[in-house]
Amino acid sequence: MSDDIEQAQQGLDHAQEANEKHPEHNDRSARRIAVLISILAAALAIADMKEKGAQNDFLAQHISTSDAWAFYQAKTQRWSAVGQQIELLSSLPNAADPDVAKRIATARAEMARLDDDEKTQGRKQLREQAQSLERERDEIGHRYHLFEYVVGALQIAIVLGSVSVVTRIWLLAAAAGVIGGVAAAFGAAVAMGVG
Repeated sequence: MSDDIEQAQQGLDHAQEANEKHPEHNDRSARRIAVLISILAAALAIADMKEKGAQNDFLAQHISTSDAWAFYQAKTQRWSAVGQQIELLSSLPNAADPDVAKRIATARAEMARLDDDEKTQGRKQLREQAQSLERERDEIGHRYHLFEYVVGALQIAIVLGSVSVVTRIWLLAAAAGVIGGVAAAFGAAVAMGVG
């Protein structure tokens, strides 16, 4: 963000230098462009903060998603181990013995509970939770990338505004205003969840 502020400050410095070097030029136009650059710099600072916030949200959500999938994998390993226990017990010569049959039934009940249990979150619930977290993470990642575009467009607008002061090509200032306005409006829409 300090680079962005520095870039805007350079644009304002260019405007001031141009006024000092060429007092015969229209001072009002340079002042208006300086105000435009200041507004664009403020919009850039806000967009940059939103971009960093979205990036932090994305990273936090990514960690939550990874944790949910890790819990799912751990539960799946326990589920598989119980399944192997059932196979082993069922393959014993005395599998029909009431004690062994009871252990097999208990293991089957445990396997079913590990697979689907609302209270302790079975594999089914963990998978649904992880998939939901993935969708949220992807939405946040999309918002982060949109803010990257907004920041880039505002930087371009500031550069165009700065160059227009030095070159006295007012079409560049107009382009800076249009690009900056569209980028700021788009950034506001993204911040409100419209984008």
